[in-house]
Amino acid sequence: MALTPKLDLRLGQSLVMTPQLQQAIKLLQLSNLELSAYVETEIEQNPLLERESDDGPGTSDGAANETGQSAGNGLEAIDGVAVEPVAAPTDPVAGLDSDYDNLWSSDAAGPGGAAPPMSWRDAPGAHDGESLGDQTPAGPRDLRAHLVDQVTMELDDPVDRVIAAHLIEMLDEAGYISDDLTPIAQRLNCEVERIERTLDRVQRFDPPGLFARGLAECLALQLRDRNRLDPAMRALIDNLDLLADQDYETLRARCGVDDEDFTEMLAEIRALNPKPGLAFDNEPIHTVVPDIFLRARADGEWVIELNNETLPRVLVNRSYYTVVNRQARTREEREYIADRLHSANWLVKSLDQRANTIMRVATELVRQQGDFFRHGVRHLKPLIMRDIAAAIDMHESTVSRVINNKYMATPRGTYELRYFFTNAIASTDEGGIGHSSEAVRHRIRDLIEGEDPEDPLSDDRLVALLKADGIDIARRTVAKYREAMRLPSSLERRRRHRRARGGR
Repeated sequence: MALTPKLDLRLGQSLVMTPQLQQAIKLLQLSNLELSAYVETEIEQNPLLERESDDGPGTSDGAANETGQSAGNGLEAIDGVAVEPVAAPTDPVAGLDSDYDNLWSSDAAGPGGAAPPMSWRDAPGAHDGESLGDQTPAGPRDLRAHLVDQVTMELDDPVDRVIAAHLIEMLDEAGYISDDLTPIAQRLNCEVERIERTLDRVQRFDPPGLFARGLAECLALQLRDRNRLDPAMRALIDNLDLLADQDYETLRARCGVDDEDFTEMLAEIRALNPKPGLAFDNEPIHTVVPDIFLRARADGEWVIELNNETLPRVLVNRSYYTVVNRQARTREEREYIADRLHSANWLVKSLDQRANTIMRVATELVRQQGDFFRHGVRHLKPLIMRDIAAAIDMHESTVSRVINNKYMATPRGTYELRYFFTNAIASTDEGGIGHSSEAVRHRIRDLIEGEDPEDPLSDDRLVALLKADGIDIARRTVAKYREAMRLPSSLERRRRHRRARGGR
């Protein structure tokens, strides 16, 4: 059979992820803060994009201007309403390539005989040997810098300083080091006893409790600093496992003290810091910024709105586009300008589409979980993303991207949107509506917190009580939920209650 070339014409369909579609999908799953950072990057790369300033004229919510026409000034906002450009403040020295010291002399009179403006050289303390940098407040210091200063002051031997530097590098974020000092001895070619002597000295540094090799040693170092490490306290620290199990009777007997002294010892232990190194943790605390606000109206309906304070407002400068397009000389320049304009318009439309999609998902979510917002977690309904997608005629993957890393501020607190999507626990009533797994967990916690300490509820009794409430649940599921909430078994709860009562 001879092989001969031939041409075939076939017609088919395929899904193609265009760059614009990829951008829209990426914007949809970003939170408001992440979106602001992304838009800032796009503004740096696209000369036709501008961010609307906070003091600029406000605009109303609406659809993006698809025609791209401007109203005289060439600035097009996300909602398609043209805004007037903000005039730059009049500055007599704006644009001058000169310092203020060359424009105003400290000993010369100002216009009209008025006193000249004060420069930084005229500030108090400027002539007392202080520079401008000396007057700047110092930032927070980290733990290692704090310890290095103490090494310089407390240790004179260069060998001890080198050992202390290695010990500082071994510290974890809580202020602990490893039990094994042999690697340092091998690295520095010295005896382990020398390292232990240096370790004993650095363990007296501030704050007390650092360089400990365990929780017991950390607490002992802090008690030693307070001159409270007596034999009774030493016995208490050596039996921290009994304290964790709340076996107060056995622990008090090993300490050899009466009830009053034992109570004071427990109070001292609780006042200590088990992780002294975290006091120097300078990483910023990132608070949750809600992307959606939910508030109730007087008639009982809900008002849903996006957090406009964190949403970026983008403008397309068409006046600048007209100027640079008119001055373009080559084909490459015109193609680049057209591409930048197309990218800017697409970003504006993508931001508007993202806002509309989030509002649709949030509105349907509030509609289906309205009982939760009115009455609490016990009325949380089982919900999956497929239910929301079917209600608003949207793909399930789109709903998944919308609820990713998004938070809603409600009258009952701030929740991640994924919190409202839970699995269903069957109802004992035939044809009844299922119960949310989160609501079942909350019910189990309420039952355990309200039980009689002398007769705690076992998992089997919890199953019976839940079935009486119409929740069809297995015993192993109750045990799994209880362990996930870190609630001990009924036997352990009874044992702890008896120990606590005996400890009093």
